Amino acid sequence: MSVQTPAPPVLNIKDISRILPHRYPFLLVDRITYLNLEENMIIGLKNVTANEQFFQGHFPSVPIMPGVLVLEALAQTFGVLVHQKGFNEKIALLMTINHAKFRKPVVPGDTLLLHASGIHISSKGGKVQAKATVNEQVAAEAEIGFALVGIDQINS
Repeated sequence: MSVQTPAPPVLNIKDISRILPHRYPFLLVDRITYLNLEENMIIGLKNVTANEQFFQGHFPSVPIMPGVLVLEALAQTFGVLVHQKGFNEKIALLMTINHAKFRKPVVPGDTLLLHASGIHISSKGGKVQAKATVNEQVAAEAEIGFALVGIDQINS
């Protein structure tokens, strides 16, 4: 039996922490495994563990990751791509979620792959088609709209 080692991440948790303003328990992306700025595509990864704080109150006897947090993880993943495209002085704020579908529960032990592909990106915001998968099965998908806001505008 051969054991395959995973490819090194494009961005690790330290890199992501320098890009996103989120912190524990709301930083929901562990690493970026694929990033293509020309095609506006990114894939992130979230290891879902039984130690996640939200499992204490979200069906503790049958823990399921809340769907809104799966969508937040997708939005954060795309936030990394937006930053890498040069919008460093802005933060992507979630504005709309359209056509959201939850297809499979996400439970402790799952590895959530967070696929996001930009439909439209400009200096004011954009739209992304996003899909979260577990074991190549779709767990959730949605079209997510965001606004790009200057960091100085948030604190005023």
